[in-house]
Amino acid sequence: MPQPKQRMAPGKATKPSGAVDYEALARFRYQLRTFLAFSEQGARQAGLTPQQHQALLGIKGFVHPRPATVGDVARFLLVRHHSAVELINRMVKLGLIIRMTDPEDGRRVQLKLTRKGEQKLQAISRKNIEELRRAASPALRRLLKSSPEPG
Repeated sequence: MPQPKQRMAPGKATKPSGAVDYEALARFRYQLRTFLAFSEQGARQAGLTPQQHQALLGIKGFVHPRPATVGDVARFLLVRHHSAVELINRMVKLGLIIRMTDPEDGRRVQLKLTRKGEQKLQAISRKNIEELRRAASPALRRLLKSSPEPG
């Protein structure tokens, strides 16, 4: 992947306290966008849309005492509730997730990944973690080293 050009001025002065480090911010945004493009391509290669991958990750990644709901997915994806319902409907038809009635509140619908959904999420997540480890800045590398290996 191309890297942004680096311009280092000899004797570069340090930035005053409180000044914005535009170069660092631009590099960080570039790294984020590069990773997102990589992740979206990985989702497509696995037969999912990027939004389906993000929904699987959100459903699996919620750390609530109970499973995620459609409302949780809408909040996680920053979409309206009815858009999340349509996405969930398509994912159920694809066999990626199932709906379950909340045993404590019959009006609430909980979501769970199927075996197929788990397998697809795990495959994409492994590749994403590998890419993050490969392309990470020193600070992110330290964070990734402190995290357990996926799987």
